[in-house]
Amino acid sequence: MTSVRQAVVMVGGKGTRLLPLTKNKPKPILSVDDKPCLWYLLRSFASAGIEEVILACGYRSEQLMNAIGDGSDLGLNIRYSFEDEPMGTAGAMKLVEGQLDEVFVAANGDVFADIDVVDQIQAHEESGASITISLVPVPNPCEFGTALVEEDGRISRFIDKPRPEEILSNLINAGVYVVNRDVLKYVPEGEFCDFSMHIFPRVLEEGLRIQGFPLKGIWMDVGRPRDLLRANQSIAERYGRGDGTICDSDVSGPCYIGKDAKVSNSVLDCTIVSSGSDVTHSDLSNVLIMASCIIERAHIHNSIIGDSCIIGPGSDIRNSVLEDGTVIEPGTVLDEGREVV
Repeated sequence: MTSVRQAVVMVGGKGTRLLPLTKNKPKPILSVDDKPCLWYLLRSFASAGIEEVILACGYRSEQLMNAIGDGSDLGLNIRYSFEDEPMGTAGAMKLVEGQLDEVFVAANGDVFADIDVVDQIQAHEESGASITISLVPVPNPCEFGTALVEEDGRISRFIDKPRPEEILSNLINAGVYVVNRDVLKYVPEGEFCDFSMHIFPRVLEEGLRIQGFPLKGIWMDVGRPRDLLRANQSIAERYGRGDGTICDSDVSGPCYIGKDAKVSNSVLDCTIVSSGSDVTHSDLSNVLIMASCIIERAHIHNSIIGDSCIIGPGSDIRNSVLEDGTVIEPGTVLDEGREVV
């Protein structure tokens, strides 16, 4: 447990790279083994002893509230803040500045994180930093914010979304911070402001300490369909195959069969079948089946099938992402060419 009792999570993004899955729902509530993606981060906070979480909402906030609720299932008190227009990660925090403790945890809610934040909070307290940033190594830092970290953990330089020649290291900002509230004085009132783009460089210019901390646990950017599939597979590998029914089927790799879901006379490899879905006489590999789908005598590979879809007999679906409620007629051959694995 920690001395920090409060967290702010920015959940206002539209998740456009995940369309059509985000056409009808916000990205943080997309399913990861039958839980909203955001739920795992909230559980991580609860495990660290955090008591109160403020969710800074934007896109489809009503759906997010319905999916996440008041946090009582995790022992949290969840409150919601709303922005009329996108204010950026720092701007969203500025809106709730008056409600924040002197030290709090902040996070981007558009990533998948099943992590341990206790040691990060302790490192923040011991270093005397103004901000402590969780860091993870990635092969291509150009899509993120990259940090140059000194031997004592201090971040001496930070560049958001660097060009290849500007990359400082393979360590990138994982979007989980421990923050001293007084750094919000650098965030202008009523203006768009981003932590990585605007506040980190300003804090370093002011001579304040930003500490880097190696993130502990599972962290993934879920900006693209392949990331969402991988998050589901990782949780299946870590926590098991779920409570669904498997009859006369060959199941291999990290697979999950959700509550009231049934798989019969089928072959599954590295596939997620969410709650209430029914798969019969089918061959599926590297597939995420969302809730309440019906799949009969189909071949599906490297694809994501949205909620309440019906896949007709004889269909062959590859490299595709189907919108919620899609009906695929029998014998359909579909290949959208999307990179899902």
